[in-house]
Amino acid sequence: MKTRAAVLHGIGERWSVEEIELGPPGRGEVLVKTAFAGLCHSDEHLVTGDMVPPQELLDMLPSGTIFPIVGGHEGSGVVVEVGEGVTKVAVGDHVSCSFVPACGVCPSCADGMQNLCDLGAGTFGGGMITDGTYRHHTADGAELGTLAKLGTFSEHMLLADSSVVKVEPDIPLDVVCLVSCGVATGFGSAVNRANVRAGDTVVVVGCGGIGANAVQGAVAAGATNVIAVDPVMFKQEKAAEFGATHAVSSMEEAMPLVNELTWGRMADATILTPGVLDGAMIQPAMNLTKKGGTVVATALASMHQTEVTLDLARMTLSQKELRGTIFGSASPASAIPALLMQYRQGRLKLDELITKRYTLDEINDGYDDMNAGKNIRGVIAFD
Repeated sequence: MKTRAAVLHGIGERWSVEEIELGPPGRGEVLVKTAFAGLCHSDEHLVTGDMVPPQELLDMLPSGTIFPIVGGHEGSGVVVEVGEGVTKVAVGDHVSCSFVPACGVCPSCADGMQNLCDLGAGTFGGGMITDGTYRHHTADGAELGTLAKLGTFSEHMLLADSSVVKVEPDIPLDVVCLVSCGVATGFGSAVNRANVRAGDTVVVVGCGGIGANAVQGAVAAGATNVIAVDPVMFKQEKAAEFGATHAVSSMEEAMPLVNELTWGRMADATILTPGVLDGAMIQPAMNLTKKGGTVVATALASMHQTEVTLDLARMTLSQKELRGTIFGSASPASAIPALLMQYRQGRLKLDELITKRYTLDEINDGYDDMNAGKNIRGVIAFD
């Protein structure tokens, strides 16, 4: 079938909205009519090249490149066709996409860490998760990759059933879209990875689509002080709406505030959710964090960056932890419905995350607005 999608043809280029060709769903696959797609910063990392693997890794791919690629890894939609053997969803079901597929049987899944499923290893290269073949093609027949095996910047998505989570049909599909990445990642960074507890002091560095939800997660866990750090005043103000008790422009500005609030003990946890993580941010985050505390690196850094500024002696002597996380260290199949239940009960703000809606043809405008600091989360509305 023919559909329209936003395709990236190379580093530094703009998204090109064009007609593409999709094959029919094969065994273990579903065809989804896309309802909403989130304009997450991770897709911008493709444009800048930060999320393009080093050439030595690209050389392992048959094509030697990940381009051209259909972008988008945060999305929701309605199942319109299912392939052979699909039993978890049926035609008409509402689904949230999961940028981390979950097979349920690999060692990580068996250990309860479905966010680290082995199927996620092919995020950037190759064809379908199911059989490795390419089923997305440009109008002139060139093979198309899909970001995170999703490609939500498309009017229709051909997905493995391991990449979709069925949701209740009465929940608005725009908020269903948000929990597929930004909400789950930010919320879980606080609740699961930082292990925030009642009475804690938490610093969240970067208050966009993920950081705003790290704030919500810290509040839900009972933190007494939640300090939002962002140079953009609009984001500081929005962080306060999501429960931040204080807001400052930089980690340097946060130091005396956290010191005063905690009587010199410093924060129990510092969560790093800037647009782009840099190795030079690690030590300032450690300085904000108490003895025995935790720094969570949630935001993506460039795949080409390998150096981090870190005082190892103080890390050892103060027994501090530096922890990475993906998908908020949660299982997509359980986290997505649980977050939507909190929304249904009025305990999680999701509608308020959406700053502006765009058409597919306005995708570049959406990313211009994101880069200008105007959006917490922009979304593409397909209908």
